[in-house]
Amino acid sequence: MSLHFSEHMIYVLIKVIVDDTEDVSLDVGNEEELALQKAKIRHPLATFFHLFFRIGAIVAYLFCDWFSKSFITCFVIILLLLAFDFWSVKNVTGRLLVGLRWWNQIDEDGKSHWIFEAKKASPNISTSTEVEARIFWLGLIICPIIWTIFFFSTLFSLKLKWLALVIAGISLQSANLYGYVHCKTGGQQNVSKSASRFLSQQLFQRTL
Repeated sequence: MSLHFSEHMIYVLIKVIVDDTEDVSLDVGNEEELALQKAKIRHPLATFFHLFFRIGAIVAYLFCDWFSKSFITCFVIILLLLAFDFWSVKNVTGRLLVGLRWWNQIDEDGKSHWIFEAKKASPNISTSTEVEARIFWLGLIICPIIWTIFFFSTLFSLKLKWLALVIAGISLQSANLYGYVHCKTGGQQNVSKSASRFLSQQLFQRTL
């Protein structure tokens, strides 16, 4: 009787230890999966082009004289890179990497309306990762600061022929920075709300 009881107790203890071990391994696996999910880049192409054009414009500004002595050629190349960067960040990478977008809309009366939107985050499905968001905001903030440094260096070194290009770089990249900061802080609204508000304004104006 005592032998049977001892065997039963040993069986119960082994089962409890095995169950606890399985729970711990499952918890460790879930934590590793969550960590990988946070570190994963879901949009590698968008992440690449978010940095490619703006870094390319800075590199071209610094070293363009090494490859071409023509000021016009350097000016056009850098300006095209800045324009590509403005369009891609405003229309593509902001929406994919952080779920934000902004644009200007003109109504039938010719009035200009600035619209700032932030996509509602789903508790189960995330459109972006922490790594992508960090890359997006670092690139968005650091590059206008670099162009501001270029502005003062150009001004103090009296290289005034580059001043217009530097001002263009500051303007284009600061516009995206302002738009996305406004989306993140004070202008968060989804597409349906902005569309319904615009339609209600149009109906109200027509009734008058």
